[in-house]
Amino acid sequence: MSEEMVMNIGTEAIKTMLFLAGPLLVAAMVIGIIVSILQAVTQINEATLTFIPKMIAIIVVLAVMAPWMLETMQTYMKDSIQNAGEWVKSSE
Repeated sequence: MSEEMVMNIGTEAIKTMLFLAGPLLVAAMVIGIIVSILQAVTQINEATLTFIPKMIAIIVVLAVMAPWMLETMQTYMKDSIQNAGEWVKSSE
């Protein structure tokens, strides 16, 4: 297996992981910033106040994005399995 092939495999894995985790992390970050601004304005400093809105936002984003996420994971796994034979041949 060549160095270029290993780098391509790693790049695709990281890219797929970022595509799948990105929407959830962005939703949690946006809700966290909004709640932090509201806490600063109202001077309510309760650490647990951000937990429930973040969880609700993540569940909503997951429910909306689930079909796309599953399709992305299936495409990645299908490509990985199809290329496994090529990876084995090139390592010999």
